[in-house]
Amino acid sequence: MKLSIAATLVASASAFGGYTKLNAPKSTSALDMKYRVAVVGGGPSGACAAEIFAQDPNIETTMFERKLDNAKPCGGAIPLCMIGEFDIPESVVDRKVRKMNLISPSGVEVDIGDTLKPNEYIGMCRREIMDKYLRDRAIEYGSEIINGLVTSIQVPEDHKVSEVPYTINFQEFSANSSAGVAKSREFDLIIGADGANSRVAKAMDAGEYNFAIAFQERIKIDDDKMAFYEEMAEMYVGDDVSPDFYGWVFPKYDHVGVGTGTVVNRPAIKQYQKAIRDRAGDKIAGGKIIKVEAHPIPEHYRPRRVQGRIALVGDAAGYVTKCSGEGIYFAAKSGRMAAEEIVALMKNGSRLPTQAEIESTYCSKYDKLYGPTYTVLDILQKVFYSSNGAREAFVELCNSKYVQQVTFDSYLYKRVQGNNPLDDLKLLGDTIGCLVKGYSIAKPDAEFSNPVESLKRL
Repeated sequence: MKLSIAATLVASASAFGGYTKLNAPKSTSALDMKYRVAVVGGGPSGACAAEIFAQDPNIETTMFERKLDNAKPCGGAIPLCMIGEFDIPESVVDRKVRKMNLISPSGVEVDIGDTLKPNEYIGMCRREIMDKYLRDRAIEYGSEIINGLVTSIQVPEDHKVSEVPYTINFQEFSANSSAGVAKSREFDLIIGADGANSRVAKAMDAGEYNFAIAFQERIKIDDDKMAFYEEMAEMYVGDDVSPDFYGWVFPKYDHVGVGTGTVVNRPAIKQYQKAIRDRAGDKIAGGKIIKVEAHPIPEHYRPRRVQGRIALVGDAAGYVTKCSGEGIYFAAKSGRMAAEEIVALMKNGSRLPTQAEIESTYCSKYDKLYGPTYTVLDILQKVFYSSNGAREAFVELCNSKYVQQVTFDSYLYKRVQGNNPLDDLKLLGDTIGCLVKGYSIAKPDAEFSNPVESLKRL
């Protein structure tokens, strides 16, 4: 009899908030609550994760976003495959880019885009429009949305081996007040989708990474000038606009986004921004700057993307490609993939997944799918963005229809294309020839010294 009473007391304590060993069978008591998932961040990665969780009737989903009208500094380009895969309506796409003008340090211009099929394009969007659409869809599926700023997260020491909940402390904001109200909530699982300066990553000790500063000005130009950018985007390379990246002019709804970025010389970002405006010249002359934006962009994966029942996605995990600086598709994909794998592991809300299970499903599958893409673009950046001579060679190589075809196919459909071996061999020879020529005509690279901040690499 004493044993039966003790067992009853233990079961009652669990039902009323006591915690159990991870993966212990969940009680069928009527007092049981659904597992609670917090998605911190309402951008593409967070919204796409919340959408999946919200569709499971056994999970209670809450999404935190501080700025519901946020216009994140971003070039705003999305690949064709994202339009279909994530059911993005045409109303979200401002422009369909079918041509690109690539300009070398010496001013050599190469027009690319002839290899695109009539129905192929790069979508250009404003983040405040696209992010809201994805968030609203998650809300329609049942996700709660909190207009709040997460200030801290309490991570229990034994969270890897127990079901003890995490506590999220946050400031909740309302439309009628600029001051937030301090609140706290407990959650069984957390998805960190809160960008490069992720508080979730800090709370779970995810480690540091190098990051670039992206700087962009939205410029309203005359209608006749805007007509030039109807289906056109421009990329400028040269150490005047960036010592390790590129400058861009991307068309938006009724204006252009003009920007640049750098990792190795972040303090000089405004100097590089002035240079990209100067390089664009008459094409944007007389334009009015309607918005100035700056934001950190990760350069590589976080050392740790999962700790216990906390997982990172999107920029918080470091999913931005080098060379192109693309992150929107990978943010949305990683958010959806992480949520799908975790929901499957939870088996209709009957258990919580372990760290090892999340890593062996979500992380392993993501790396298998996109690891080659990150590797190839990392190599390309090291080879072609390292000096003005290499940049001259890069622009000349882009004259090749084969290079254009492979580049667009890889970007639009997010897979490293299986190429023609003979064409690849020819491309190797062309690359060497272009590099020799590029270094012979290129202007010397500007020297700079920045030993304290940006030259420190992880």
